[in-house]
Amino acid sequence: MDRLEELVNQWIWRQDFWLPPGVTWKDLAEGTVDGGRHPVPRDLLISLPLALGFIALRFVFERVVALPLSRRLGVQDRVRVRVTPVLKLEAFYLQKKQQPSQSDLLVLEKHCGLSQRQIQTWLRQRRNQDRPGNTRKFCEASWRFVFYLMAFSAGLVSLINTPWFWDHRECWRGYPRQAVAEAQYWYYIVELSFYLSLLLCVSVDVKRKDFQEQIIHHIATIFLIAFSYCANYARVGTLVMLVHDSSDFLLESAKMFNYAGWRKTCDALFVFFAAVFLVTRLVVFPCRIVYTAVVDSLDVFPPYSGYYFLNGLLLVLQALHIFWAWLILRMVHKFVFLGKVERDERSDEESEADEEEEEDGEEDHSWEQKKGALNSKLASLASNCVLNNLTNQRRKINSRMPKAR
Repeated sequence: MDRLEELVNQWIWRQDFWLPPGVTWKDLAEGTVDGGRHPVPRDLLISLPLALGFIALRFVFERVVALPLSRRLGVQDRVRVRVTPVLKLEAFYLQKKQQPSQSDLLVLEKHCGLSQRQIQTWLRQRRNQDRPGNTRKFCEASWRFVFYLMAFSAGLVSLINTPWFWDHRECWRGYPRQAVAEAQYWYYIVELSFYLSLLLCVSVDVKRKDFQEQIIHHIATIFLIAFSYCANYARVGTLVMLVHDSSDFLLESAKMFNYAGWRKTCDALFVFFAAVFLVTRLVVFPCRIVYTAVVDSLDVFPPYSGYYFLNGLLLVLQALHIFWAWLILRMVHKFVFLGKVERDERSDEESEADEEEEEDGEEDHSWEQKKGALNSKLASLASNCVLNNLTNQRRKINSRMPKAR
């Protein structure tokens, strides 16, 4: 075991990469002089079974708590058309699950005996059939809401009396001999375990337009939490987690009421969320946290590999914040000019609303065709009736006229 730990420290936990020049893992251990915990990389291993525990707890929560709550709040799923099974089209859909190209349509038309219009309609209805309902979305949002609310509350309680909560330069005072309080240690472990569970479940969760950005966010957050703990940047790390949790639970609560159809409550929560998000992610995070990690830390140690790694992850998160802020501002624009939040800009992949509009448009087009054909038939019947009346009147007049001798 000692040999394995030595190899891990030599190839993975190299102190010349992760720690500032002249600082060793032993120096970090000396932070326990005041009775606190010192960070050890192997402490993070407990997050793996805890992540699986979160997945199991989520499964129970969504069925025991979230599902009955969704029914109580009046969440309703959209009734979708069940397509008639067509083996060739089903095989194509399961293989690609995307819009067919013109060549695909020609091949399917040949093998299925259907027109291209019928094939496109079948595939669209098949995609809509697999789209998650509001109940499933509500359950996911309620689970994240409960976690983010509890994490933010616990994090705020554990940090509000610390000196670095008010003065971010305190994040570096006494580094690297900084003890990690037990509450802050568990704050780290719980957050890391939760984001690991999100990453493990991302393939089965509701996919949204920013699916790739969410993957990047989860990976960057996991690396940031793990690295900041191992290098004893716990003070900065706890502030980063607290800033993120401060607005996330507001977003999830707005989603819950949106799926339940409580429009006014959803709009009010969204406006509150947008204000908190824009302030914390575009002002507090870059101007206070990123600034202290980039600038204030240089008063304690010179730039090194871990310094660039830490700040690189922070800048990745900031880039994602800017991307999501742009989406939020689009929704704010809709709210101001349309009077309500039309839908979540991070809605299901391929935009469910657009699909429904296209389907409704197709129905309207079909109805217009039928109405046009009916009007043509009525016009034809009317003209025939007029001609018949004229013919009858002419016959009557001819019958009354004296015949020529």
